[in-house]
Amino acid sequence: MKKIIAFVFLFLSLWANAQNEQLAQNYYDRGEFEKAVVSYEELLKNNPGNSLFFQRTVECYQQLQQFDKAEKALQARLEKFKQSNLLIELGYNYQLQKDEAKAKKYYEQAIDKIAKNVNEAYGIGYTFERKSLLDYALLAYKTATEIEPRLTFNSQMAVIYGQQGKTDLMIETYLIEAYQNPQNLPLIQSQLSRFMNEDADETFNDNLRKSLLIRAQKTQDIFWNDFLSWFFIQQKEYGKAFIQQKAIYKREPESFSNIVNLGQMAIEDNDQEAATEILTFVLQNTNDIDLIIQANSYLMEMKIENSQEIDYVAISQELDKLITEFGVSPYTLPLLRLQANFSAFQLKKPEQAKTILKNVMEMDLSRNQTAEVKMELADILLFEEKFNQALIYYSQVENDMSGDILGQEASLKTAKTSYYKADFEWANHQLKVLKSASTQLIANDALDLFLLISDNTVEDSTQTALKKFARADFLLYQNKKQESLAQFQQILKEHKGEEIEAVTLLRIGKIYEKLSDFSKALENYEAIINNHKEGIYIDEALYFSAEIYADHLKDNEKAKQLYEKVILNHEDSIYSVEARKKYRQLRGDNNL
Repeated sequence: MKKIIAFVFLFLSLWANAQNEQLAQNYYDRGEFEKAVVSYEELLKNNPGNSLFFQRTVECYQQLQQFDKAEKALQARLEKFKQSNLLIELGYNYQLQKDEAKAKKYYEQAIDKIAKNVNEAYGIGYTFERKSLLDYALLAYKTATEIEPRLTFNSQMAVIYGQQGKTDLMIETYLIEAYQNPQNLPLIQSQLSRFMNEDADETFNDNLRKSLLIRAQKTQDIFWNDFLSWFFIQQKEYGKAFIQQKAIYKREPESFSNIVNLGQMAIEDNDQEAATEILTFVLQNTNDIDLIIQANSYLMEMKIENSQEIDYVAISQELDKLITEFGVSPYTLPLLRLQANFSAFQLKKPEQAKTILKNVMEMDLSRNQTAEVKMELADILLFEEKFNQALIYYSQVENDMSGDILGQEASLKTAKTSYYKADFEWANHQLKVLKSASTQLIANDALDLFLLISDNTVEDSTQTALKKFARADFLLYQNKKQESLAQFQQILKEHKGEEIEAVTLLRIGKIYEKLSDFSKALENYEAIINNHKEGIYIDEALYFSAEIYADHLKDNEKAKQLYEKVILNHEDSIYSVEARKKYRQLRGDNNL
């Protein structure tokens, strides 16, 4: 019984202490220091060894300008515990009173402690950092390394240099640390990438690139080639990253998988030029059948994406040749899926496409492969306007691959199918969930469609224009460009000045781009730029226009102006990073 009573008493004491601590913290956070100090003094009385309670008590004294109380408490604790960081606290107490001479005296005493025990540098340096006394923190770390060179504080010093705005020293210190301790490389690269993303004038990026290049050229160590490759990937410059990976491959042929991964990244970011170069290199340097099939599939996919009707016969023959060469099996599934998709959407032969896929379904496929084939089959059924059948297959993939990217993709396609059917309420119900999808591309697509439906329902509760728009979008899905174009143009005539006008102009512009009619594409983008400045499609119109001027009309000055508008006026755009990269390329300040 006594044990139970003791246990209950202990439990109640701990509970009361936790409640008092929470109360004290709440007062402190709200700036009610008179109340906070009473609570912390009581807590410290019951827990004299608790450093947090002591620190908070001293800080409350200082906030209330009770500096004598703070000094007395600090001196007493220093005498009792002999903790060197308390010298810094004493110095800081004088600094708050504008007594720089006495503050400096205590700070120097703390530094002197490092000479007697070099391990004191960790706590002393950290305390200086916490008080934003960055020069003293650096002095603490440098003093320690002068006494014991085997100690390293590169990471701490690099952070401080970054806080001081001395990014050149930060870069050098981080690079030294990365080379000496490669296990810290991911953390260092994470810190550097934060500065790469935040640095508006690009000076940081240029300095980092130059520092890496100098090391790669001087040492010939592949560590720096790999670091440079990482840098160029962050900049989405896959061609330059490939140069570095090739240099590594020449010395370490086992690094070939890095090149394959780089090719996949270039494809995902739609850098078709770099992807083609990388995949061609893969084909020239591997005997791995899986890699050869995958590389050929990617190359064919890009070729189809950029093709016109005149190219279809040659592409069909090339696909047939590849499938004949490698055979019909689960290994050639990427080629077979591509052949089915091409048969339906380009050759307009959906029955032929379904036959290909149904034959594939009879093979011994993995769970993932089965889901991929079902997804492709659903796409073709949707092409045929067999909405319900398509939804059955999408739902199967969604259930079978729940939690997987493929499952999320199936969910998005389910929502799009509802949208094409003009079942907007159900589509938006599904899109609400997908807006927070783990894959950024799916989340962005879901958000775009959600906003399209929502924005055009508020103004027109009958959704008349939206229904026409969904039909035009479906024609575009079926690769019926001319029919889709005519439908969108009809919407412009019948719903001029309505909410749907801007996105309709955007769709028409993209269709003209696919038809290689760039002057008409620009006309539609310019209509958005001139008449819908405050709308949500202005950044896309600017970016797509810049792409046309840069890639097709070769008017670099005009392209630069448009990229610059995206960079300066639309920082939150998903195109801002790419716009910055291309602006710098056109400006000519990022050459190797």
